[in-house]
Amino acid sequence: MDYQALIAGKNYDFLRTSPHLGRHICYLTLSGSRAYGTNNPASDVDIRGFALERPEEIFGMQHFEQAEDRATDTVIYSLQKFVHLCSQCNPNVIEMLGTEPEHVLCCNAVGRLIREHRDLFLSKQAYYTFTGYATAQLRRLQNALARDSYPQAEKMEHIRRSLEQMVLSCQEQYHIHEGDITFTSEDKEQEKELYTSVHVDHIPLRRFLAINADIDNMLRNYGKLNKRNHKKDLPHLRKHAMHLIRLFLTGLDILEGRGIRTYRREEHDLLLGIRAGDVSFDEVFRLTDEYEQKIRHAFEVSRLPDRPDEAAINSLLVSCYKMGTEEGLF
Repeated sequence: MDYQALIAGKNYDFLRTSPHLGRHICYLTLSGSRAYGTNNPASDVDIRGFALERPEEIFGMQHFEQAEDRATDTVIYSLQKFVHLCSQCNPNVIEMLGTEPEHVLCCNAVGRLIREHRDLFLSKQAYYTFTGYATAQLRRLQNALARDSYPQAEKMEHIRRSLEQMVLSCQEQYHIHEGDITFTSEDKEQEKELYTSVHVDHIPLRRFLAINADIDNMLRNYGKLNKRNHKKDLPHLRKHAMHLIRLFLTGLDILEGRGIRTYRREEHDLLLGIRAGDVSFDEVFRLTDEYEQKIRHAFEVSRLPDRPDEAAINSLLVSCYKMGTEEGLF
């Protein structure tokens, strides 16, 4: 597909006419399945990028964080928000800096500067973000499969185990200990009821609220999946399974020092096999267990810093704005 011709078309006029975008765009790249190499003929074209804020958006009240066009599935972040998300090693954003050169649709001097310094954003936080996103995909998959195949009592037990797994994955991220939050399922009026016990002392409120939000989101996702048609949803479940494995692979690359590799060339056949249903869900779960162990070990021995160098990132950001001034992008 000629992507340059595509974005030059009428459907993408907003890239040129939006006051936030136009000549302020610094970087555009393919995202989603076409960037991963897992696309099929029916796959959408997802485009992501970032733009330099105008002075009134930095110093004034015309705040700009991102521009989104749902019709074309395009999202353009402000430079500030993009750098902030990259410094957190956000999987959906950091992967934009590891796309193949031929998948980069626009890249000016500021875009090149950020892309050339992408390793500045890499840290051990990748373990928490990539495993966190992968765990979310795993829960969606397990919950959906459990929904149709388990009796009610077993469904409640499955949810309990999923909640325990979620809290376990949050222990280091939210600085809680094993046993601080537990879940039990008990019979009440001939039905299974879930109970929780919380034994936490002097935890920052924001962390406590974040844990509660994660629990609430997991239960909401289960409820949504319960209302779906299994046959219609099967392709989506396979896509969840594919992304689950892909997230582990990309996170492993970062933690093991190979950088950001968005296009999954070596695992292309495996990922497409999962998406097509040629790889069973049981095999996906086996791979998940294997990759969970690998990424945990990679985290423990990684030479990456615990957190990125904020001073260096700030200096990079300042350089971008100076370059933007010199290039007349404001």
